[in-house]
Amino acid sequence: MPTIKNIFKKILVWRYKHISERQFLYVLSVLVGLLAGLGTAVLKNMTFFFQNILEGKFIADIHHSLYFIFPIIGLILVYYIKKKIIKKEIGHGISTTLHAVSKRNGMIEKYKIYASLITAPITVGFGGSAGLQGPAVSTGAALGSYVSQMFHMNAKTRMMLIGCATAGAMSSMFKAPVAAIIFAVEIFSLDLAFASLIPLLLASVSAVLTSYFFFEKDALLGFKLVDAFQIKDIFYYILLGLGTGVASVYFSKIYFRITNFFKRIKKPIHKLIFGGIAIGLMLFIIPPLYGEGYGLINNLLKGNALEALKGMPYDVDFSNVWIVISFLLLITIFKAIAMTTTFAAGGVGGIFIPTLVMGSALGNVFAKIINELGGNVSESNFTLIGMTGLMAGVLHAPLTAIFLIAEITGGYDLFVPLMLVAAISFAFTKYFISNSIYTVELAKKGELITHNKDKNVMMMMKIDKLIEKNFKVVYPDMLLGEMLKKAVSNSTRNIFPVINKEQQFLGIVLLDDIRPIMFDRELYESVTVDTFMKSAPEIIFYNDSVEQVMEKFKKSEAWNLPVLNNEKYVGFISKSKLLTAYRNKLIEVTN
Repeated sequence: MPTIKNIFKKILVWRYKHISERQFLYVLSVLVGLLAGLGTAVLKNMTFFFQNILEGKFIADIHHSLYFIFPIIGLILVYYIKKKIIKKEIGHGISTTLHAVSKRNGMIEKYKIYASLITAPITVGFGGSAGLQGPAVSTGAALGSYVSQMFHMNAKTRMMLIGCATAGAMSSMFKAPVAAIIFAVEIFSLDLAFASLIPLLLASVSAVLTSYFFFEKDALLGFKLVDAFQIKDIFYYILLGLGTGVASVYFSKIYFRITNFFKRIKKPIHKLIFGGIAIGLMLFIIPPLYGEGYGLINNLLKGNALEALKGMPYDVDFSNVWIVISFLLLITIFKAIAMTTTFAAGGVGGIFIPTLVMGSALGNVFAKIINELGGNVSESNFTLIGMTGLMAGVLHAPLTAIFLIAEITGGYDLFVPLMLVAAISFAFTKYFISNSIYTVELAKKGELITHNKDKNVMMMMKIDKLIEKNFKVVYPDMLLGEMLKKAVSNSTRNIFPVINKEQQFLGIVLLDDIRPIMFDRELYESVTVDTFMKSAPEIIFYNDSVEQVMEKFKKSEAWNLPVLNNEKYVGFISKSKLLTAYRNKLIEVTN
């Protein structure tokens, strides 16, 4: 009786015979899109399940006092799931996916398929101030990587399928297939050529269809434009662009500082306790920070600020616009703090949705202030465009910001202010923050994928694959005769590394330097290796990037350079092997 493994082998053989690589990529992109859409649907449904339990009739009467407790319960559950079930680090979805693409040829561990599916809904459902977009991308990317490995696809195709999964997760989450494609291109630096565009389109469409199947026409952000763009408001939009730029810099700086603060706390359980209490306090004081925050966004878009601020434990007059503005500013300021604390304490989630929440509150504040000071602008439009500004600045994804807001509103009437605010916010933030939260750590290590193909190729190359070890080592006190007998006569190379007994590199001896005396037997027992030893023109260290190695060859004009690891000799890298490996990787990546 045929086993599943044998049946799968027969399918693979049939595929190789009858379906071309490109046609099969189209098939897999549809499959990956469906899986990413399904994963996103599971994430959303599980989160809604936990939220509905905690919003139930029994708990509703005492709900406010439990704001302090829910996030701690959620973090404790996530902590024990990670420790007892997953037993591995989950990481932040998009950042870890980018690392897998740049340094692991798109190989993502299988456990990441289910890790975020389990932990993110608990984090967010129990009140953690985070989003689901990052976990959705992490789950989809892991599925894309697994599918590519299952069907023995090459590294280039595997990375393409990860991009398809990213587009699928975004498309399913927001029902915005065009913005989803742009998001994949911007974040993962994919080539927007015909060969890559078709798979992205197929994945995005199949994912959004999956979302419609589960949620019909329900949308997390559903809004139809009511007010048209007025050219008289252009100056206010310029101010909003600058305001969202400042807020984006604040968001990023706060994220980095809180993250670094929690890194000093060594024990995870201490991080959990401290972070859980901090989140609980923030939610107790400002209840709208609870969970993702879609309710706040949608209420602000509808012009219902009182509903957006529902649950505030203060006996104040919310009919006073300036009080509403004050509380919305508090939400703007503390959303970034609450989100980062959720992550740092051990929660699992994403930054995408918190960015939208912060942007919507800031945009609404701008409109309210302008209107109170005698202007007349659309609060819903400013709320939408505030989200665009924060997305463009914090995520460094201005095109995604423009097209997402355009798509979820069902039209492009706001295209001019969308582009203006996104451009100003992105340019302002880029001046102060070189890389987004997603990419800053990768950029520091020189592992960030960009649209520069030359750098991408060098980054994907591994230095240990380039090291040659067929060089005969010699020692400084070795006699010339011994060197000729043990090293020169048995070597095909013209360079001999000189090391001591501790394997530490001291220098090199060139065959050209000993050639004039190598047949003079009178010197065999009197001249030692250190007589001819010289320094290497340049040293390559084991943790050097390939780009640094290329630069060292360029400066030294050498053809072979030694490689050291903690001062100990490892081998040599030759310029010819380096250039051959570069050419092969370039063909692999760009074919």
